[in-house]
Amino acid sequence: MGEFLAWFSTDEACRDYLAWLRWPSGFTYDRCGHEDGWRIADGRWKCSSCSHRTSVTAGTIFDRTRTPLTVWFQAVWAFATPKDGVSALGLQRTLEFGSYQTAWAILHRLRSVLTRPDRELLHGIVEVDETYIGGEEPGLSGGRARGKKALVAVAVEEHEPRGYGRCRMETIEDASRATLHRFIRENIAPGSRVITDGWGSYRGLDLIGYIHEPRNQNAARARGEDVGTLLPGVHRVASLAKRWLLSTHQGAVDRAHLDEYLGEFCFRFNRRTSNSRGLLFYRVLELAVGHSPVRYKDLARGTRSRSVSPIPPRTTGHPPSIERATGEWPWRSR
Repeated sequence: MGEFLAWFSTDEACRDYLAWLRWPSGFTYDRCGHEDGWRIADGRWKCSSCSHRTSVTAGTIFDRTRTPLTVWFQAVWAFATPKDGVSALGLQRTLEFGSYQTAWAILHRLRSVLTRPDRELLHGIVEVDETYIGGEEPGLSGGRARGKKALVAVAVEEHEPRGYGRCRMETIEDASRATLHRFIRENIAPGSRVITDGWGSYRGLDLIGYIHEPRNQNAARARGEDVGTLLPGVHRVASLAKRWLLSTHQGAVDRAHLDEYLGEFCFRFNRRTSNSRGLLFYRVLELAVGHSPVRYKDLARGTRSRSVSPIPPRTTGHPPSIERATGEWPWRSR
């Protein structure tokens, strides 16, 4: 935390850090691909080939942001470094945003960068199952009930002789064969040993390049065994995800954005053994400068409005920069 405050005390330092992340080998203009340019007086970069000007935030999730980068960096630190993350209301209180929607949009933009399309597939021994996640309502106590509950596919690597590796979670429309086979193909490398329950939709995995090991729950009950021990990995991951949603976010997760929350949970779970929280901050920013812009209208589409008591407004409509110059020591002046 001390290094963070020392490194990123000004907006200029934040811009330079983003430039270092985005162009590690030197400035490259995305439109023409030319690898030479210089920084001009207004903080932007000018391409030496086509003479076009651009900023380090253009084409990233910081594109056209009116929130100062010092505030963004504090938000990323609050998002990435705590073990359980932060809720939008908690971020609003911490950074004193006048609007809940500002904090909510910042966090959702950060969640949108965590799932890379080219990420490495799970491999080895992988457990797969489905679970329901969502709020309670009369007549929908659980199981395969419909309504507010969303059906989620879960996959987790199993290490021998003990322990678990990475996980994947994704909302699915149904538990049909086509849906579950698609989820497995998109998240698990061919040749892996896939362990499932006896649900009929998992049949045929051996025909598409997997070693399928079904475990029958009814047979386990008949033998007097605990069915919870048949797929311990996915049950543990699903339980942790539900607990995280209830604790950090108080269960107030809109179904339209559940995949983003699950992506955040998997990002944290897959890096649970990291000894440096600063590296997580670095990784989130690295993903952020490599991601295309995410507009608020796209985030808010399909989201229920939420009434939140606002913090007393400031003189301006946007959060001010929190950059600070070296100040006096007021405690010494008394």
